[in-house]
Amino acid sequence: MGFIMSKCKNCNIEVLDETERCPLCGSVLEKTIEVENMYPDVRIKARKMVLISKIYLFCAILVEALLLFLNARQDSQIWWSVIVGLILFYVYMLIRFAILGKSGYKGKIVILTVIAILVVVGIDFVVGYQGWSVNYALPSGIMLIDVGIIVCMIINRRNWQSYLMWQIFMILCSIIPLFLRLAGIITVPFLSFLAFACSVFLFLGTVIIGDRRARVELKRRFHIR
Repeated sequence: MGFIMSKCKNCNIEVLDETERCPLCGSVLEKTIEVENMYPDVRIKARKMVLISKIYLFCAILVEALLLFLNARQDSQIWWSVIVGLILFYVYMLIRFAILGKSGYKGKIVILTVIAILVVVGIDFVVGYQGWSVNYALPSGIMLIDVGIIVCMIINRRNWQSYLMWQIFMILCSIIPLFLRLAGIITVPFLSFLAFACSVFLFLGTVIIGDRRARVELKRRFHIR
């Protein structure tokens, strides 16, 4: 597969893509010769993935509508079609964030884990709400993200201080189960307190061990002189 090579007479450079204007001066490019692709066209692959995600979303909506209809026709105590819908929704979010998302891998991991926790909570409500989602899944998910942050910090040792803001975010997330405990929604508080302690001590350990680099990063993030 080939494409047209263009040239800017003003800058005297050759442009090896399909743009019509010079990226330096903005002048209209002159077409020269057709050449073979020397590198994969990332934009084409991205457009294909966007199209695939749209097709998947359309098919998922059709499937879910059919399952809801079948579920309503049955004399079932459980809306299993909603559970399938939640799973289909998470797969769509996985495509949009993990594959097509432009945010860094740190944000993708946290966002997808949070969505997974919400899906689990939704499933708990669909099957009659036994409380296992908020008592066990929610704090376990928070601790899982904390472990993921530690692993990422070990892998990315040169830039470990960039994870401080995510640690602060996880402390805020770990406060949610404590409020749910005060509201009486969480009836088994052990994991909730453990998740909060893990998030707090992870942050404190990073600040204490990181010393100056950690303090500089926090001052930079919060614009403190």
